[in-house]
Amino acid sequence: MYAILDIETTGGKYNEEGITEIAIYKFDGHKVVDQFISLINPERPIQPFVVGLTGINNEMLRNAPKFWEVAKRMIEITTDCTIVAHNAQFDYRILKLEFDRLGYDFQRKSLCSVELSKKLLPGQPSYSLGKLCRSLGIPMTDRHRANGDAMATVKLFKLLLSKDTEKTIIQEAVKLNPKRQMDTKLRDIIEELPSTCGVYYMHNANGKVIYIGKAKNIKKRINQHFTSDNRKSKQMQEDVEAVTYEETGSELIALLKENEEIKKNKPRHNRALRRTLFKSQLSTFMDDEGYVNLKIENTNSKKQSVTTFATSLSAKNHLEFIVEEYGLCQSKVGIHSTGGNCFNYTIKQCHGACIGKEDPMEYNQRVNQYINKHGFINKSMVIIDRGRDIDERSVVLIENGEFKGFGFYNLNFQLNNIEVLQNLITPMQDNRDARHIIQSYLRTRKVLKTIELEEINN
Repeated sequence: MYAILDIETTGGKYNEEGITEIAIYKFDGHKVVDQFISLINPERPIQPFVVGLTGINNEMLRNAPKFWEVAKRMIEITTDCTIVAHNAQFDYRILKLEFDRLGYDFQRKSLCSVELSKKLLPGQPSYSLGKLCRSLGIPMTDRHRANGDAMATVKLFKLLLSKDTEKTIIQEAVKLNPKRQMDTKLRDIIEELPSTCGVYYMHNANGKVIYIGKAKNIKKRINQHFTSDNRKSKQMQEDVEAVTYEETGSELIALLKENEEIKKNKPRHNRALRRTLFKSQLSTFMDDEGYVNLKIENTNSKKQSVTTFATSLSAKNHLEFIVEEYGLCQSKVGIHSTGGNCFNYTIKQCHGACIGKEDPMEYNQRVNQYINKHGFINKSMVIIDRGRDIDERSVVLIENGEFKGFGFYNLNFQLNNIEVLQNLITPMQDNRDARHIIQSYLRTRKVLKTIELEEINN
């Protein structure tokens, strides 16, 4: 749990400042579950330059509560929480200073979103809250007021959590949580999980990730893990101390995150995704007559392929679909291997490429239509799908045939700038498994839409 806050002060000499406004959002990693926002009477004058910056003046604070009047509420909302702030060293010092004046030893763990941004969003021209949010497409209101800046920090922190593929932030948070008794542990874990699509992480008592999985319904899937009596599930039930999760909205994003993070974190109870996900690939070659042929073959990392398949059976089924959908010749895709014309020519569903009757250029044009739709070679596009909320969309970025990563954007923000799009993206490894996941998903399921990058730049 996190207490994301922003504080406005009177300004003045070091350790003589007072709080004029504070906003605290209690954030569970997914949504705000509690909040406290208030002007504060600092019982000391505000520096003129601060009045000009924030618009808060002495008259506005005359009838505001004094710090000691709201101190109990601040303790309650931050208990068992990590303090998160943009430049946390300043905000935490000011908050602790006010409690010191009351004789109360206020101690909390803290995280600085500036430092996290430098680590997870390298190369930004500025890490000030306003400029960083602008470059990331995060909307801001009431700049230099506690409520507006704190809410912007919530949105920024949510983005940072999604970019933290090594799960260092969340593992530290799990360590701080109080440990539960074994007999109630599993039931309590399930109770706190959502019935939504996403990726889930099982942690041991030290916070270490011991299993990563994806699910259309996280609660249902975890319940299956905890009620199964096979040897692996029983061992996981003994080892697990907490389950955290990230909602993705899109199952494609969940599949990509699961693939990337299992390879990166190597959880002890994961096995399947350490191996290659596919066994067959579809490649092309030009025959002596000038026809582009399609060929299913075993996985070969040294050879460029159009697309990949989990099994040879799914590859064969897809070939039959291609023949029918694009009017291709059974001989030129390896289904018909004997001499003479193919069977489809006999029933007038093939134009005669098998016997040299169809012009190679006309035939190859249909083959290339298929390759352009299903292949990644030199392709640059974004795949738009559902997001985590009703006003959000997910986006997967492909540039020059390489998978770059994924991100989320608000529907109120126009996705018409490639630089902003690249800032939103959580970078991921462009490996054959990731490309297989994307190509297989696009073949078998529907996304909201795909857009060529040229359309965004224009």
